[in-house]
Amino acid sequence: MKKLLLSASLSAIMAASAHAETTIGFSMQRFDDNFLAILRSGLEAHAKELGDVKVLIEDAQGDVSKQQSQIDNFIASKVDGMIVIPVEADAGVTISKTVEKAGIPLVFANNQPSNVDKLPEKQAFVGSNQIEAGTLEAKEVCRLLGGKGKAVILMGELGTLVARGRTEAVHEVFKTDECKGIDIVDEQTATWQRTNALDLVTNWLTAGTEFNAVIANNDEMALGAVQALKSAGKSTDDVVVAGIDATQDALVAMKAGDMKVTVQQDAALQGKDALDAILKLVKGEPTEKKIFSKLKLVTKDNLSEFLN
Repeated sequence: MKKLLLSASLSAIMAASAHAETTIGFSMQRFDDNFLAILRSGLEAHAKELGDVKVLIEDAQGDVSKQQSQIDNFIASKVDGMIVIPVEADAGVTISKTVEKAGIPLVFANNQPSNVDKLPEKQAFVGSNQIEAGTLEAKEVCRLLGGKGKAVILMGELGTLVARGRTEAVHEVFKTDECKGIDIVDEQTATWQRTNALDLVTNWLTAGTEFNAVIANNDEMALGAVQALKSAGKSTDDVVVAGIDATQDALVAMKAGDMKVTVQQDAALQGKDALDAILKLVKGEPTEKKIFSKLKLVTKDNLSEFLN
């Protein structure tokens, strides 16, 4: 009887071990970003499908110090792995070093850390090629303007490689022979936010700044620009408004003719890919150091493919 009980106990222990829950700490740049909210939903849905993964999610609220504190708490809690959307690229380097020292696998998602090309072992990046995204957006704006015009750029948070890469791409496209007739008359950050973009574009219009294109680093800021133009009594037929992300709000604005360009990057898929990558690293399985989502230009000609 004792042998039977011992055998049953061992079997129970082995079964519990085989189905042990993996705990992942997830620090987001901010909860109130539309694209990141979709990424989060995709990650959570995938974790629910897997069934044996617990994700602890924290909102850094765009605060570097708050995010670092969250990382420290995850380490103290002895999570099995971490996913981080860094508030700033340079702060991501500190996070990378801190988590490496703790011996915990780490995946950066969406926003690249400054050391993305030199990540240590057990660390990876999942997101999009920001230069490619900005290039697709800028080339279509150039085509719509016929290579001539005046443009303003709405940038994301300046501390992120996402904003830097997308903005740099626009400048490079407008240096080419077919697009060098387009002047960038101003560029400022609206920190990815629709309301901030509304205020900034309103200020430009009030100051008499002339432009016939608004190139935004993301759709939320592009939508803020649309609101500003309409509030000022300007027709969106006369201004090319472009964004990146292909959020549902942006696609609806394109259907209405208010936005002309966006670039699809699958937020939900990024969340799923980030979770898959960290679980591979936790298990000691090989994974790519950079996992890029596919990008696709969205215009009025192919809009129907993306509308729900």
